[in-house]
Amino acid sequence: MKRREFILNTSIMSASIIAPLSISACSSYEGIPKNIFGVQLYSLRDEMTKNPKETLTKLASYGYKYIEGYEGNLGLFWGMTNLEFKQFLDDLGLTMISSHCGDANNLESFKKKSAEAGEIGMKYLICPWADGERTVDQFLINAEIFNKCGEISQQNGMKFAYHNHDYSFKKIEGEYLQDVLMNNTDKSLVDFEMDIYWVVAAGEDPIEWFNRHPDRFKYCHVKDYLSLPDNKFESCTLGKGSIDFPTILAHGKTKGLKTHIVEQEQYRYTSQLESAKDNFNYMKSLKA
Repeated sequence: MKRREFILNTSIMSASIIAPLSISACSSYEGIPKNIFGVQLYSLRDEMTKNPKETLTKLASYGYKYIEGYEGNLGLFWGMTNLEFKQFLDDLGLTMISSHCGDANNLESFKKKSAEAGEIGMKYLICPWADGERTVDQFLINAEIFNKCGEISQQNGMKFAYHNHDYSFKKIEGEYLQDVLMNNTDKSLVDFEMDIYWVVAAGEDPIEWFNRHPDRFKYCHVKDYLSLPDNKFESCTLGKGSIDFPTILAHGKTKGLKTHIVEQEQYRYTSQLESAKDNFNYMKSLKA
């Protein structure tokens, strides 16, 4: 299942590939406290589809404490009720702090999922894909929908957030669509999850965007960028690509970034489980 299928009325992304930023290595890191990071389960989508309980058990054995979910064929809770799912995670020492959710534009369905997520102490439901056309007018509509989702989430003791791809970091009619969303959503209701990989893929600088909208990017996806021949690229195991996460994450922390979610979508040289283990060890190496 493709991530873009999780939002109703999705459309195919049609953006030209822009070369990534040239990001150099960094020798110092003032970054994040240990363990304040989790893994996006979409990184293990094949394993989760085959056997979600076994996969979660393995993640716990690697040392993960936090997970971010996504909405597949078995729903947010993988065929269990919200309470059953929480109990299973509790037994493993795992906490689902957030999940991508596909019903931002279906408020009745979103209300139900928000109530279930809030009941088990989740902190965020996150829209993973902006619906509709890539126009300023449509993104103004999206911003209003996000505000409504934020109100619903707040009623359930949670927050709502939007996760970007590269398309919102491209100018349309002289404006970045990301700015349209961020300037027209209520700061008390809507936060943002910066997918650092997709910001870089759009040719933008994550640090500049942290500066541009301080205290709005509370979550981020830590996903590395591997350049390929013919101007192609894909995600890879952390530390194997070109993104200078020590510098970016340290700066993000000064601008309100609180939670780091590991994500990987391609596996050219490794398996999903091996990458999850390697990515955990990479994050643990980023000492405060």
